[in-house]
Amino acid sequence: MKNRAKFLAYPYLVWMAIFIVIPLFLVLFYSLTKGNIHDPSSLSFSLESYARVFEVNYLKVIWKSFKLAFISTLFCFVLGYPVALIISTVKAKYKSILLMFFLVPIWMNFLLRTYAWMSILSPNGFINRLLSFLGLPTLSIMPGQTAVVLGMIYNFLPFMVLPIYTVLSKIDRSVIEAAMDLGANKIRTFFNVIFPLTVPGIISGITMVFMPAVSTFVISRLLGGNKELLIGNLIEQQFTVQRDWHFGSALSIILMIMILISMAVMSKFESDNDNGGAPTW
Repeated sequence: MKNRAKFLAYPYLVWMAIFIVIPLFLVLFYSLTKGNIHDPSSLSFSLESYARVFEVNYLKVIWKSFKLAFISTLFCFVLGYPVALIISTVKAKYKSILLMFFLVPIWMNFLLRTYAWMSILSPNGFINRLLSFLGLPTLSIMPGQTAVVLGMIYNFLPFMVLPIYTVLSKIDRSVIEAAMDLGANKIRTFFNVIFPLTVPGIISGITMVFMPAVSTFVISRLLGGNKELLIGNLIEQQFTVQRDWHFGSALSIILMIMILISMAVMSKFESDNDNGGAPTW
């Protein structure tokens, strides 16, 4: 039986080696070399690409990427937690309908969803046409950081709602009833019982929103109008426009390290919360 299980794992190991390990090795290799990638004999070891990453202009791009990702993650949490709480408390026949509102956009193509926001936020879009029709001054939202953040929130909000909803739906109602029987009102029950129990879902939601937000390039390119350069756009340009695979690989490795550090911090926070014991009422 064990030999059969190992045999069934071989296709996955081969797939992982071809599509994960080898590409990562190539990216790491190019980041540590310089020369013509089409002429292996011209490649030599160099840390020049990593030195360029720490130039002021590129550090500003990295800082902007993390700042906008943090803002969009924060808004997704502020908007997503109440929505998940409401969905978890409604009657069963309404839950599927409410969840459908968040699942349907995910089924649509990511690019199409972003293009839809272009038609809403553009200078001649739906919002400004409505304001003009009402005789109100128009808004200058797109292109700009505001449009990029709105696009991130719209595209990644379901990834915040669903993990929190899953944790909320699994909370034993007897725990909440016990808290109320011991004299806790609804507000105290929420902050002392419900919220601590949903921390794992919150951390999962933050991870699922922050990681794609910090590395996105489609949203910032379309809604930012090529004016809001983020690290994802910078990496894309190095590979597709500048043809500087060495610097693009170095940026990719730096971004991956930062994401791994962020995930480690979130995992440490989650483990500390799990070891904190039961909430006090």
